[in-house]
Amino acid sequence: MSNSSLLAPGSTLEKRYRILRELGRGGFGRTYLAEDINRYGERCVLKEFSPVVHSTKAEELFAREASMLYQLHHPQIPRFRELLRTDLSGNRSLFLVQDYIEGPTYEELLIARQQQGRSFSEAEVTQMLFQLLPVLEYIHSQNLIHRDISPDNIIQNNSDKLPFLIDFGSVKQIAANAVYQFSRQQDTAIGKQGYSPPEQMRLGKVSVASDLYALAVTILVLLTGNKPQKLYDSNSKTWNWRSRVQVSQNLGSVLDKMLAEQPRDRYQSAKEIRAALKDPKLSQISSILSQIMTVNFVGRPFQSGSQTASSKNPPAAHNHQAINNIRKGFKLVPWKAVASLSVVLLPGMLAFNLVTSGFSFPKLPELPPFPDAPASEFEIARQEKIGSRRKNLDIDKDIFYQKVDELFYNKYPELKGRTLTEKPEDAAIREKWYRVAEDLLDRLEKGERL
Repeated sequence: MSNSSLLAPGSTLEKRYRILRELGRGGFGRTYLAEDINRYGERCVLKEFSPVVHSTKAEELFAREASMLYQLHHPQIPRFRELLRTDLSGNRSLFLVQDYIEGPTYEELLIARQQQGRSFSEAEVTQMLFQLLPVLEYIHSQNLIHRDISPDNIIQNNSDKLPFLIDFGSVKQIAANAVYQFSRQQDTAIGKQGYSPPEQMRLGKVSVASDLYALAVTILVLLTGNKPQKLYDSNSKTWNWRSRVQVSQNLGSVLDKMLAEQPRDRYQSAKEIRAALKDPKLSQISSILSQIMTVNFVGRPFQSGSQTASSKNPPAAHNHQAINNIRKGFKLVPWKAVASLSVVLLPGMLAFNLVTSGFSFPKLPELPPFPDAPASEFEIARQEKIGSRRKNLDIDKDIFYQKVDELFYNKYPELKGRTLTEKPEDAAIREKWYRVAEDLLDRLEKGERL
């Protein structure tokens, strides 16, 4: 662990991150819990990647490749904030800063249960699968593989009890590749012995099926309370777990297929597993989307002849021309997102809700994360976070969003007057605006003046 930096509690990095304690250490350096002084003491995690800074080119490659992590916006994935380059006692250091999730890991939960003579039930692990598989669907849709799924890399959030995926092995793989490319130091396979599939540990080959395999092993460990090494027969290359726990035939068959020795024999997507498990939310999606049209967008889509949408004068619920305009499309006016309009059409009911206090959208009950749908939970959560960060800085919303608007059009002048619909293919343009807003917030939180 050469060049790893030991930071004492109370020390501060870049006049912003105050170290609280060390969370752990590994081959790439130490991990710290810190508080963000510029964000009212909000807690965050600093993960060190010390080997990367041995080579300037390796550091540049790592920074470039790791940028893909900033594209991840899911309510069950800690947000990646920034790559922090700093100098510690004459040594260059590189930290990846991300949100801190308060709660125990599933490994800690299992240990606590074992002390009481029990483990997880079939109902509990089935619910866990229903909660985690959509997260993997999202990650894989972004062309990322986690690479390191295990009970100690899943946290149960204290606030809502949802499982969060942490410690992406893909980040470590990027770092290892960067070091190897420019130093030729032998890199090692990223993963966890017993949890990661054979092709990943032996050959470094990963796929969607690799993550699904590791998730199945995690489920078996939670069900049986046994380590993977006690459940897997390396001679016959089979998983012998059924004698240790009784589960339904369907769950057992699903787990066996997830654990197939050959990747081609496993499920090839998280959605396939959800269907095999008869995830009730899958049928709910089809039913809800056939009855409900939900449109959340950046900017105001229309001005009625008799009424202009505003916080003091919201559009009438019976404005059918407004609905037609929404369906046709709308002009992109990014900074006015603070007054975003949500339209929810239910059978027999039409209601409009104008939000004026920052990003806040009504959410459909029981509608699971659906990355390809308009107004996804990922986008709503991101909007709310931007509004919250702006409020914490005590910046007038109109001034802030006008500035973001200005920066956005300076960066993308070709988008002036661009007609934007609620269709998934237009999400990329909204993504660009969010990035401009978040980049401005990052700079303001570091002390830059508006």
